[in-house]
Amino acid sequence: MMGIAMSTKRMVREICCCLCLLMMLGSAVLRAEVSSSDWIQFRGNAGLGLAKGNPPVKWGGEENIVWREAVPGSGWSSPVVKGGRIYLTSSVEGVSADGSLGLYCFDSGSGKMLWHRELFDLPKDGVKHSKNSHASSTPVIGGDRIYVHFGHFGTACVTAKGEVIWKQESLAYKPVHGNGGSPILVGDRLIYSADGSQDPVLVALDANTGDLLWKRVRETAASRKFSFSTPTLITTSYRKVLVSPASGAVFGYDPVSGTELWRVDYGQGYSVVPRPVYEDDHVYVATGFGRPKVMAIRLGGVGNVTDSHVTWETSRSGPKTPSMLVNAGRLYFVSDGGIVSCVHALTGESIWQDRVKGNVSASPVLAGGRIYISTEEGMVYVVSAGEEFQILAANDFKERIFASPAVIGDALIIRTESNLYRIEEK
Repeated sequence: MMGIAMSTKRMVREICCCLCLLMMLGSAVLRAEVSSSDWIQFRGNAGLGLAKGNPPVKWGGEENIVWREAVPGSGWSSPVVKGGRIYLTSSVEGVSADGSLGLYCFDSGSGKMLWHRELFDLPKDGVKHSKNSHASSTPVIGGDRIYVHFGHFGTACVTAKGEVIWKQESLAYKPVHGNGGSPILVGDRLIYSADGSQDPVLVALDANTGDLLWKRVRETAASRKFSFSTPTLITTSYRKVLVSPASGAVFGYDPVSGTELWRVDYGQGYSVVPRPVYEDDHVYVATGFGRPKVMAIRLGGVGNVTDSHVTWETSRSGPKTPSMLVNAGRLYFVSDGGIVSCVHALTGESIWQDRVKGNVSASPVLAGGRIYISTEEGMVYVVSAGEEFQILAANDFKERIFASPAVIGDALIIRTESNLYRIEEK
């Protein structure tokens, strides 16, 4: 009997040790390996702007420009890539009649347009900011399907051959400045923010049918309700959390049910655009217009964790529009005015800060130990991600850039105001 009792006590101790280990690991973020030849959503396969390839540092003229192809219409949506095909959305505005919103497919090797599909009508009086486009939401790819979103105009699912599977046009809301945030896929759910001028919500559609699965109202103290951020899915060892900023607060949701798990309030921040990024047990967010703050939030909380889980915050040169980068313990962010900051991710302590010339709306990407920063004026600066700020190159496209680049292998796919480029060493 004594042996059995001792054995039971030992078993209890071992179980407790395992539970403690699981709790310590509970906030450790798990990242799945992804193919470097694809770029399936806004900011890449994991949505973080991190790439495994080694794109060129310099290009121009005939140097390292594999092809250039004109893109019909206008749009600031970023290109997505899978299976050697590039997809992006564009809007063609009508002069005396309605225009159209459509999806375009290009061959990634040659740049040749393979097909396009008009999906929704574009009213002549469509609401948007003068700096925005009617096609600013980036598509997301799941299997052989491409999901496209045009905010209040509608959402659609199209096959890789251009066949329309479904369209959803019943979830209209009153926009401010047009559409912006991109959808993401979580299993069989297509999730996006619909933060209009009133009653802001997070929406989940059935990815197979387009039917509404759930809608979650965002209750905050912000007087300006509209925002445009793309949600980020974080997978820890014990839970999946969908992190979605809105005006006044950032929320953590259960991605299946839409149940609110936690929130962090940040006052009157509004028109939030940057997509959250994460590393280890922290998620990093920016709080929108007004005076934007950058916040580091420790994962694992429940309820309102504003006072308990904000590790640090700063109002110094935070981004209003570009999303951030976090890699190997460093957080990089670029203000809309071109100030580039590198800080220690866990403390917020500054490592360096400097600037590039121009205004920045596109989100930077990190590849080959370098940060690629696109400006509204058409420059792409290549900056070292090392111990000191160093501009390695400044490449001039001579036309505006608002779309964020894609990285496939060692190539950059860059959308300018009128063209699509493949940049790669020849």
